[in-house]
Amino acid sequence: MKKESNKLSRREFLKDSGIAAAAVGAVAMAGACAPQKTAEVLGGETSANPDSVLDTGKMEMRTAGNGDKVSLLGYGCMRFSVKKGADGKDVVDQENVNNLIDYALAHGVNYFDTSPAYIRGQSEGAVGQALSRHDRKDYFIATKLSNFNDASRQASLKMYQDSFKYLKTDYIDYYLLHSIGRGGVDAFKVRYVDNGMMDFLMKEREAGRIRQLGFSFHGNQAQFDSLLALTDAYHYDFVQIQMNYYDWNHADGQRNVNAEYLYEQLDKRNIPIVVMEPLQGGRLATPAENIARRLKERDAQATLASWAFRYVGSHPRILTILSGMVYMEHLKDNLKTFMDFKPLTEEEMSYLDTTLADAIANYPLIDCNDCKYCMPCPYGLDIPGIFKYYNNCINNGDFAQTKEQENYGKLRRAFLVGYDRTIPSDRQASHCTGCNQCVIHCPQSIEIPKRMRQIDRYIEKLKQDTL
Repeated sequence: MKKESNKLSRREFLKDSGIAAAAVGAVAMAGACAPQKTAEVLGGETSANPDSVLDTGKMEMRTAGNGDKVSLLGYGCMRFSVKKGADGKDVVDQENVNNLIDYALAHGVNYFDTSPAYIRGQSEGAVGQALSRHDRKDYFIATKLSNFNDASRQASLKMYQDSFKYLKTDYIDYYLLHSIGRGGVDAFKVRYVDNGMMDFLMKEREAGRIRQLGFSFHGNQAQFDSLLALTDAYHYDFVQIQMNYYDWNHADGQRNVNAEYLYEQLDKRNIPIVVMEPLQGGRLATPAENIARRLKERDAQATLASWAFRYVGSHPRILTILSGMVYMEHLKDNLKTFMDFKPLTEEEMSYLDTTLADAIANYPLIDCNDCKYCMPCPYGLDIPGIFKYYNNCINNGDFAQTKEQENYGKLRRAFLVGYDRTIPSDRQASHCTGCNQCVIHCPQSIEIPKRMRQIDRYIEKLKQDTL
């Protein structure tokens, strides 16, 4: 099935959105003249839009191939706050989920993305319970066939059928083949073709129980090309990709692909795009201080996250941008960006994906997005916690690199004390056995045992004072 062409370039889109080229100089001038703000502002606690936008603003909407009017801000439901249940186990705080989803719906958010794999199997149920309290016509549900561990037809069918039960619905608006790419077409065939699931899902789409069928991608360029070559056979209605201003041209090429390439390939096929990781796992919301300062010099009132969201939303093929909002303040702050949405100028976009991204590339961070797919570790390691602590120390400048470094002693002690306080001793990197069970589950293809060894060696050098 060949889609009718309606390709619109980024430049044309920005022009049609009322962003005149003459405004570029004015924006740059205003940013340069803005007064320096405090560390609180550098942390992103303020917003470019006044709070009144939550009362008077209008959510930016995009149109899907079937005519759906979808909110540009999509709700990613991979993380919700949890509390201890009666049995002592962690359970989703349903009251918090209800409040967040109610507020999101009231302010124009209508796309909710979940999966049987999220929050250790609890996400779909929590989302279904919250959404089912509202009119079904007021929201779109996206969920996935997350058959990583058991791709048999029986297990895949059960997962599909269970989604309807947990989500309390008789149709799914956007259904995805979850995290395909790694292993190429061979892995795709095992998970979806050999077991007959692709034929089944296409029939479900014809019957209306699936309204739109697509996939989420993690892999390299050759794998993406091979999967996209199947478009004529399966008629993908949308595709979900990782896209942000850093990965636009700075992906490593092995574990992920430059978002510019992914976007262009989908754009020329007129396939709507759903974006995951617009903040690159939070890295672009809390970058190193010198990176944050550059953005604050341009606009002292804008949050760092808003720059990243506006960058992605300024591309016309984007249908919705997923953000996992755990707390009400996260939701409200994001709403301020997407209500009365203002696309970036061409100059601003180029600054982000070239100049700023080049500067960010100099920081040796680990590309963990805290999805927790690697958990639980059979040996008890807090894998995402270790990576988060390590990355935060680099971003905050609290990273001892050499004895000749100014304040080396202070930085050394701060890292070691903070590590012991943050990560319990029996869950630290030194306990990694290199079993590799976590690696196959990581959507970012991080070589987790290798990284654990590197972190452990670094910590030992700090302890021995031999750095």
